[in-house]
Amino acid sequence: MLSSCDTGHVALVGIGATAVLDTWLALLLRLGVPTTSFALVGRWVGHLSRGQFAHVAISKAPPVEFELGLGWLTHYLIGIAFAGLLVAVQGMAWLEQPTYLPALVVGVVTVAAPWFVMQPAMGSGFLASKTPAPLTNCLRNLANHAAFGTGLYLAAAVLTWVIK
Repeated sequence: MLSSCDTGHVALVGIGATAVLDTWLALLLRLGVPTTSFALVGRWVGHLSRGQFAHVAISKAPPVEFELGLGWLTHYLIGIAFAGLLVAVQGMAWLEQPTYLPALVVGVVTVAAPWFVMQPAMGSGFLASKTPAPLTNCLRNLANHAAFGTGLYLAAAVLTWVIK
């Protein structure tokens, strides 16, 4: 069982890792590479609460109130959950002595969530198969999740340094 201190530590790692991902996405955007709109994630989550899981095209679904904020909140909560997954797999000792490879592996494995859940539910198909460039989109997803995995390690390493 995690103590509230441990839970807070995991949450901070998830928040930090998600912030690293957001920095990566901002860099891509500055380079002209399209990135996900978190408003659409919020729209999807908003429709989930109304009982609708799948959409032909989430961009054509009716907007929901506060969808951008809901999308960002969801994005960070998922980051925290994935940090929890890493600690569940590696154990609490990983937080005290974080290593890069497990964080990267968990980051890369989490790409299954968009490929097999979110993209199909939002109308893009499995592995972005209904988009104009599925392979490019899948590789971009993979790179983004590798950036998140790197963020898991960096956030844990910085927290370890700060706590000592």
